[in-house]
Amino acid sequence: MAVKPLTGNYAAAWAARRARVKVVAAFPITPQTTIVEKLAQFIERGELDAKIIRVESEHSALAAVYGAAAGGARAFTATGSHGLMYMHEMLWWVAGSRVPLVMAVAMRTLGPPWNIWTDHSDAMDQRDTGWLIMFAEHNQEVFDELIKMFKVTEDEKVYLPGIVNLDAFILSHTTEPVDIPDQEVIDSFLPPRKQPYVMKAGNGLTMGNIPKDLRENMEMREDIFRAQERAKRVIEEVDEEWYRLTGRRYGGLIECYRCEDADHYIAGVGAWVGDMREAVDRLRSENGLRVGLLKIRYFRPFPREEISKWLSNAKSLIVFDRSVSPGSAGPLFLDVVTHTTLAGLRLPIKNVLAGLTGLDVTYEDIENVVLKSVGEVEESGTFRNFIEWHYGGEA
Repeated sequence: MAVKPLTGNYAAAWAARRARVKVVAAFPITPQTTIVEKLAQFIERGELDAKIIRVESEHSALAAVYGAAAGGARAFTATGSHGLMYMHEMLWWVAGSRVPLVMAVAMRTLGPPWNIWTDHSDAMDQRDTGWLIMFAEHNQEVFDELIKMFKVTEDEKVYLPGIVNLDAFILSHTTEPVDIPDQEVIDSFLPPRKQPYVMKAGNGLTMGNIPKDLRENMEMREDIFRAQERAKRVIEEVDEEWYRLTGRRYGGLIECYRCEDADHYIAGVGAWVGDMREAVDRLRSENGLRVGLLKIRYFRPFPREEISKWLSNAKSLIVFDRSVSPGSAGPLFLDVVTHTTLAGLRLPIKNVLAGLTGLDVTYEDIENVVLKSVGEVEESGTFRNFIEWHYGGEA
């Protein structure tokens, strides 16, 4: 193994290299461009035996790797923001065709106005497509989860595509030490690619034509739903296998930080979970509040059982969303409320909408929100407002 100083984008490129992808589709968009640039460099130097397809758009990028994967190749691409929006139609085709492939998404604000900084709107917009959707906290996790995502998506119990999300610039362009296992280690972990069918010239196989039986068409959607449920166990098993090889485990679908004795909880996804850890430590050491952190790693499949287990005796929960569904609430909040309610839990749950459009959120901001909100719960048993917009720097 070798520890290399890598940006999140370069960690993603190294993961694709170690996974021995055979086809890469490349179209530039800030902030993901250096992922496919680094892969092109690996290929040109002879360090990666793969073909790179330079396409004219993000829609074509996903279409190209979709075709390559349907033909049996392990394929990879990357995008973000408006590029992901342009791909949106193809995400449905890939998942509906049950073709396993992996994509990295460097999450970036959607316009208008034009904005290159991070929020989670682009990734959350894909939640209904059928893809597995994972959010990384740091660059080591970017590398590890991309490797693991290939194995999960190619498992016969799953056979669905997967996305690993990393925050624009906070991870994509920030350098951290990343442990890169030797190729032999990855080869022992990641077997030759499997998929449910392979399209070959001369073979009579049709995929995606108009269905003659709409009931079968609906059954196909149900099977995607069931495959997402089956993926939960596969994700946990793959996480444990990775731990035995590398000494690193993340908890599968979620990681719960300082939860064993927690009364109050906060929850989030992505890079700002690191700031939430700092806030939890300070709230405990300086204010005596027993606060725990639910780091939700996989948004699809949604870890409803694990979240409900940890919250079974909670006094309150604050869900931080870096995106919003206008007219409703934050996507993470909506799923948490739905599934905790279905599990029979009754606790005050608050949605804090913060960090949208790249607005900075510090651990002090998170700490102040929690102090104020927990004070409300301990005084009256509930929150004054269940949805709160927070712009940072507010006491």
